[in-house]
Amino acid sequence: MSLTTEETEWFSQTFAQLVANVEQAIVGKTEVVRLAFVSLLAEGHLLLEDYPGTGKTSLARAIAQTIQGDHHRIQFTPDLLPSDVTGVTIFDQRSQQFEFHQGPIFSNVVLADEINRASPKTQSALLEVMEENQVTVDGVTHQVGQPFMVIATQNPIEQAGTYRLPEAQLDRFLIKTSLGYPDHESTVQILTTAPKGKAATVLRPIISGDNVLHLIRLAQQVHVEPTIYEYVSSLTEGTREASEVVLGTSVRAGLALVRAARAQALSYGRSYVVPDDVKSLAVPVLAHRMVLDPEEDFRGTTTEDVVRRVLERVSVPLEPAGR
Repeated sequence: MSLTTEETEWFSQTFAQLVANVEQAIVGKTEVVRLAFVSLLAEGHLLLEDYPGTGKTSLARAIAQTIQGDHHRIQFTPDLLPSDVTGVTIFDQRSQQFEFHQGPIFSNVVLADEINRASPKTQSALLEVMEENQVTVDGVTHQVGQPFMVIATQNPIEQAGTYRLPEAQLDRFLIKTSLGYPDHESTVQILTTAPKGKAATVLRPIISGDNVLHLIRLAQQVHVEPTIYEYVSSLTEGTREASEVVLGTSVRAGLALVRAARAQALSYGRSYVVPDDVKSLAVPVLAHRMVLDPEEDFRGTTTEDVVRRVLERVSVPLEPAGR
């Protein structure tokens, strides 16, 4: 079923309102905020690799407030247990029955802070919920709420006592990006408008969770030409053929790129995907799913560099006439 003009305009206008609302708390980072909402509306998760104090927690809180949802922050540490994330089953002596007590993962927006500081066993507790939106504890499956999004962070400078995220988990994140430090003008604005004391900025909700789900359904209806599928397939194959890597991107990465491109296209008021949607999202969607050859890593090559070279090599399809 094709999208109507009214649906397309409503999505685009609502998306702009969501971004503008979050920018009251996250100043000068429009592109990152847009990527966060593209990830949310494409039913994906966001990985932020950033320094302390750049606003990662504020971003998660602002998104949760904007969509009228709840949020939890989980501080990942070496002694964190899987049950601390998913929840635990406890025997109630009064009722003589086992009761499930939900963990912090049962939220609309979950901030997994410094995710690489937890053990691989605890990190793996997120694999099921990030892929299937459900948690299985003691053989019983529990559905998490909708919408659902994990925003995970890791610190790029403090690697002592951390565990590298396995490829299977990195593949669960739709987008990887960073906030970075604000520019001079944005920093001055933050210092000028920041609330006195430690109180955080409280944002008014723009839409309800049900309307977010409606936005997600609309994004799924965005038209994708066969040539776009061919283009995405060529890009993922190009990463696998690149001599600089030992592991390229999978079919899951291609599916993720198409989902993200659909959401981005509709955010710009288009009911169809164009090659520029794919090109602009290729690095944040594909780069973190690849593993560099150790020699290339030593030379200073990055997976982002490899994706950009693949983009230069793969021919861009022409937009169909009439679009």
